[in-house]
This record gives sequence, C-alpha cells and structure tokens, in this order.
Amino acid sequence: MEQPNPLRAGLRIARTPEACTVVIFGATGDLTARKLLPALYNLAREGMVPAGFSLLGVGRRPWSDDDFRAEMRKSAEQFSRVQPINEEVWQTFAEGLFWVGGEFGDLNTYEQIASRLEHIDQQRGTAGNRLFYLAIPPSWFDDAISNLQKVNLTNQSHGWSRIIVEKPFGHDLRSAQELNDLVSRAFDESQVYRIDHYLGKETVQNLLVARFANAIFEPIWNRNYIDHVQITVAESLGIGSRAGFYEEAGALRDMITNHMMQLLTLTAMEPPVEFNEHEVRSEKVKVLHAIRPMSANDVDRNALRAQYDHGTINGDEVPSYLAEKGVNPTSRTPTFVALKFEIDNWRWAGVPFYLRTGKRLAKRVTEIAIQFKKPPLLLFPEIRDEIESNVLALRIQPNEGITLKFSAKQPGQRMIIHPVNMDFRYGSSFGVAAPEAYERLLLDAMLGDATLFTRRDEVEAQWALMTPILERWENDGVEHLPRYEAGTWGPEESDQFMQRDGREWRKL
Repeated sequence: MEQPNPLRAGLRIARTPEACTVVIFGATGDLTARKLLPALYNLAREGMVPAGFSLLGVGRRPWSDDDFRAEMRKSAEQFSRVQPINEEVWQTFAEGLFWVGGEFGDLNTYEQIASRLEHIDQQRGTAGNRLFYLAIPPSWFDDAISNLQKVNLTNQSHGWSRIIVEKPFGHDLRSAQELNDLVSRAFDESQVYRIDHYLGKETVQNLLVARFANAIFEPIWNRNYIDHVQITVAESLGIGSRAGFYEEAGALRDMITNHMMQLLTLTAMEPPVEFNEHEVRSEKVKVLHAIRPMSANDVDRNALRAQYDHGTINGDEVPSYLAEKGVNPTSRTPTFVALKFEIDNWRWAGVPFYLRTGKRLAKRVTEIAIQFKKPPLLLFPEIRDEIESNVLALRIQPNEGITLKFSAKQPGQRMIIHPVNMDFRYGSSFGVAAPEAYERLLLDAMLGDATLFTRRDEVEAQWALMTPILERWENDGVEHLPRYEAGTWGPEESDQFMQRDGREWRKL
C-alpha cells in the first residue's frame, strides 16, 4: 500500500467561491485555449469551483454553445496539466459553458451578454455574481468597459461584479494613468483585478513564506548580510509571430515593468502587518517609492540594452532579431535589458538589485538569487579566494524550488573547501505538480482576494521608474544596439556591467 506523503498533510484547504459566471472577452484566443480554460477545468477537477459555476465565452465567431464546448474540450485535452480528461468532471463542467458571438464595439453584443447572464442566473443559480476577463487587445478596452456599464453589468446591486485586466497596463506612465482612469469610470478599485501571472507561481508565493515563516532568514534579510540581489528572466525562444507586439514593447515593457518589478518588490518588501490584499500591496508600493529614480546619466551607466544576433539554440540555427519576419531592419527595439537599481531605505541602502532579461539566451530560466556577503574574518587565509559567497536561489521556472549554496570541507587530509547545495523542489518534495499560475489567480478573483493582483498606484509607480529609461533610450541618438549571439547569455557589455562593481552574473 502506498504511504501518504507527510509533506502534503493539510495541503488541501477548502477555498470554494460563491456560484458565479466567468465572462471571457476574446474566448477564441490563445490565452483562453492555453491558460484560462485549462485552469478553470483543473479547478473543477479539484473541486474548487461551486455547483452552478458557469463560463460565458464572447468572441466574433458565429458559434453555438455546442461549438464552444467542443473547442474548449480540445483546449482541455491539449493543455490541461492533468491528463487524461476526467469524463464525469468534463460533462458537468461543459454543462456550464455558453457562447455569445458579436463585435466588441457593438452595443447589441453586450445586450446579448446581459440577457444570457440573466438566463444563466435563473438556470444555474449564479445569483448575479460575474467575473469579466478582458483577454482582448487594449485597443478594445474602452468599448468593452463602456458598453458593460451601459447595459448595467458593472454595478453590484444583485451580486458582485469584478473585472480582470490583462497586461500590458499601458506602455508608459501617461498611458497607464489613462487606462486606470478608463477602468475607474465604470468599476471601483475594489472590483479591479490587474493580473500578472508571475504572482500566481508557487515559488513567488513561497518567497513570502521563506522570508516570514522562517526565523533563519528574516534576521539576515538586509544590508548587513546581503551583498546584492540578482533577478534573471531568460528565454531561449525568439519573438515568433509576435513581431508587431514586440516592436512596440521590447524587453523593458514586456518583462521588466511588470513581471520583474513584482519579483523585486516581493523580495525587498517589509513584513506586512497582516497577510491581506491591503497590507501586502501597500508594502510593495513602498518599495517602488524607495527605488532611486534614474536621471539621464544614471540610465547611461545603470541600464543596458541589446539585440540578439543569429546563432544556435539546441543545435538549430536561428535568425537575428533584425531578420525576423515583421521586424523593421533598422529597429532599435531591445531584446535584452540589464538594469541596476538602488533602494534608498533602511533595510537595503547600499545593496544593488541587478535585473536582466532577454530572448534567445542559452536556456529558459527565471530565478531570484540572494547573494550574501563573505564572512568578515576568514580563518583559512591560504584558500581565501576559493571560498564562495552563500547564495539563496529561488527558481521560479522551470523546476520550481529553492537552493541554498554554502561551503563545506571536502573529504580528505587537506583543508579543501568546496561549495555544496541544499535543494528543495516542489515536484519531488510534495509528490504533485504545482498548480498553474492562472488556477490560483482565477480562484482568488472569484473569491474576491486581490492580494496577488496589482493595485492602481503600484502600476503607476512601476511606470514612473521605467518611463525615464524609455525616454532616454528614445532620445539618445544611438543608431545600432549592441548584439549578442543567440544561444549565449547576452552581450559582452552585460559582463562588463557587473565587473565594474566587482561582481559577476550567476552561471545558470
């Protein structure tokens, strides 16, 4: 008989929301097929959605409910993390799938949505509770939000009404403020859930547990013991078919402004008074306000950008960024960015935070690395240079887990010190695959828990830090960006970027 894994004891805690309907605008898109539908199906399979849970897809195709159910079945079969599909669960889940076809800018579409929602309330007991998900380009946000308000679907007189907004939350500070103003005309801030899927990843959440639930870490989580912090988001893929988007965004807007700044704030925040949406998000905003803004001279020194050249990835020849289909051959869009931030507060004064992200790098990996200072008195002067700093590394993808590197004596008669690792991995420790990020975030939104979502002032504080960098790069007169060979860890300039501080990037 298989013995239960003691590490999984108490793992399942009932968090079932009220009966509700999730309305997905853009339900024929890739996000719905790959992430949203599989996440909702997996929640149903885990018994985490209530009886009567319903999903209303909205898109331009002239589908029937059965057409929509058939397409969503394909998504679950292809992308669900749990296979094969449980037929009994699917049949129950599919009974709650419905479709409305129409143009996003046509008021008649929203009148149909209102009518279908009223029918679903009566048929399935969803009590007027609605979660709207904007899985559509930002250019359609204005139409969707204003029309939802016109048909009276934004108020909460008969059940709750919430909206999830996908990134990008603007492309600079001004546009972010305009987007927030648009949303706030129809929804109260308490109804708005700005989603960043990185916050749904297990290791990101476990960062808070590692810090605040373990007495061995929090006392040394400061400038007295930490030398610097490195945050890396590396991708081996190129831009694929996303040239139109990427030419407008680039690495800074695509990864750093949202994902990586979230990782930074969670690493650097003070202990919240209580683990709830107000306290956690307020502490994150304090970190953003404490980061030293960059002047034009600071950008020249502490911000680096580059583009990938042709090279080899996993044995395959790949083209340069400028040779990708749809890319302007004179483009200055960065595919690699490295930044150095300083946080001017009591905990982190003098501790640099280094961020790097890039496409077509050596491999796909996301990691937060806390590098500690070396001991103040080394008792082994003859091997002083051989002793490496302790590092606590939180691996977010792939193979989510935590590694602690420390020094140990190698067996034998001589005093030989060698770095060793203590590893914790979710899959092997708990014997179960970690839930997908969207599973956690969709469940939280249905529960009304906004802790892992981004607040308005947080979005604007992020852009206030990024906009001066973008403006400097747009006006600095540089015609050609540094290049790096695909399949490497970035340009030579990125190594020099660290070496001038007497440090180096971690080998991943």
